[in-house]
Amino acid sequence: MDTLIQKITRWIRQADGKRIIGISGHGAAGKTTFAHALMEKLDCQVTYLNTDPYIVSSVIRKHALIDYTHKGTAHRFKMTACHPAAHHIPSLERDIWMLKEGMDLRTIDTFYAKSEVLSSHNKITIVEGMSVAFANPELFDLLIYFYTDGDTELKRRSIRDIEKRGANMDYLLQSHQQRRIQYEEFMHSYSKNFDIVIKSVVDKFHIKKNTVDF
Repeated sequence: MDTLIQKITRWIRQADGKRIIGISGHGAAGKTTFAHALMEKLDCQVTYLNTDPYIVSSVIRKHALIDYTHKGTAHRFKMTACHPAAHHIPSLERDIWMLKEGMDLRTIDTFYAKSEVLSSHNKITIVEGMSVAFANPELFDLLIYFYTDGDTELKRRSIRDIEKRGANMDYLLQSHQQRRIQYEEFMHSYSKNFDIVIKSVVDKFHIKKNTVDF
């Protein structure tokens, strides 16, 4: 990943004007880690927009049971964040347009992140999170997508949700299975809209697609 980050930073330095980079993928795929690593390497002011506040609250989604078929088997489960309808995409697209058009943006206030004003005047804006996958790709100058296999995702989610958030293991296993199914059925196909697609397994990264001539 260091080589890719170096290429992106060189591309940014050589570019004229502002650039908007979208980084997406499903949960625990490595997108946030990559976004922060990239920001650390950039020698300019960066506007960072996390798209988690654009995801419909799980308090609401737990009442939204959906029916779907996966590999010939019918399923019914709550709508996870892997479904496009779980995201406020028009609001996200509006806010990205504001930054593109030179208008500062006040972020959505949440219990995990206080509202703040984002500058539209920085050379680089990084928009990171699952919601990016469902937004209009023409809003971005570079799109990077991360995904991983089910075992790696479960291991990472176990550390995050059980050890750090106190979640129940039985529920995590059930929700993980349905989350993976919904990811494969509703989200992964959007990776075709991305310039760079990266698969992360354990602590290794494999570039599966790169259409950018750095």
